Order: sequence, then structure tokens, then C-alpha cells
Amino acid sequence: MELLKGRPADENGRCEVEIATYDKLESLNIEFFRVDHSAAETMEACEKIDEVLGVKMCKNLFLCNRQKTQFYLLMLPGDKPFITKEFSKQLGVSRVSFSGGEFMQEFLKIAPGSVSVMGLMNDKDNRVQLVVDKAIFDCEWVGCHPCINTSSLKIKTEDLKRFLIDVNHQATMVDLPYYE
Repeated sequence: MELLKGRPADENGRCEVEIATYDKLESLNIEFFRVDHSAAETMEACEKIDEVLGVKMCKNLFLCNRQKTQFYLLMLPGDKPFITKEFSKQLGVSRVSFSGGEFMQEFLKIAPGSVSVMGLMNDKDNRVQLVVDKAIFDCEWVGCHPCINTSSLKIKTEDLKRFLIDVNHQATMVDLPYYE
């Protein structure tokens, strides 16, 4: 794995949502660094990627309420456990669970295993509420996928905030605890 600046020179074999991510970032003049790798579907698989990027990848969880009428994209540090009860309490919602892949595809144009904040550019109807753990915005850099789990990006947190404004999404902040 090698840390590269910007989009790939050769985009053959790259999926449409990945290329659209690079297009969006470039249209906003957002500088980013990239690492290409084999499919990373777990946080354990991201450990080597973290080393190359020089930043910890975010854990991104796509959640919904029991009725499947409210959807949430939660960004939290990769080493922080997700405790449903604490998330629900801080958001004032009851009974969230992991959403099905069909909703990820419908709203974010992302397949399971590739969930990313970058997918919010595809959520034109604002069906997904972004929820960010405070620890993410306390860091200078954010690590995320470009809507595909075979590449990872390093973006300044301030630039991520500009991206969110452009795609008409506002982050709801939570401060989830670390449990031992």
C-alpha cells in the first residue's frame, strides 16, 4: 500500500460512486490523500490502512429505527464500541438497529461494507441523518472510504465540514463513552 495524493491517474475498473466522490471533492477544491487496498470490511482490516494514511479510519454505521422510517449514519472512532442504548439515549430515539443493505443502496448508493460519509452526496432527499461522535471533529484529519471499501481517504476535518455543507447535511453531535 502506498499513500497517494488525489484521485487515481487510471480510473479503469473503478466504480461510478468512487469516481463521483473524487469529482465532488475536486469540485470543492478539497485536497485528499488516498490508499488503495484489498476490500476492508472490518475495523481490524483497517489497521494497516491507518498506518499508511497516518490517521485512524472512522467506523461508519448505517442504522434505522424499528419502523425503518428514520435512518442514521453514525461516524465514530474506529476503536470506540457502539452501544445502542447510549446512542439512543443521546439522540432521544428508541430502538435503533443496523439497517439493511437495500436502504444503503437506495439512499447512499453504497453497498454494505463500504458505508462512508461521502455517500451523503447521493442523499438528495435528506433521508439520512448524520450523527458524529465528538471525538471525530476533535481531530485534524478524518479517514473514510470513497464509497467503496477498496480505497481509503485522508481529508482535513475542516474540509469534511465544507463537504457536508455542500451536500446539504448537518451533523448531530454525540459524545459516546469508551467502555472497557
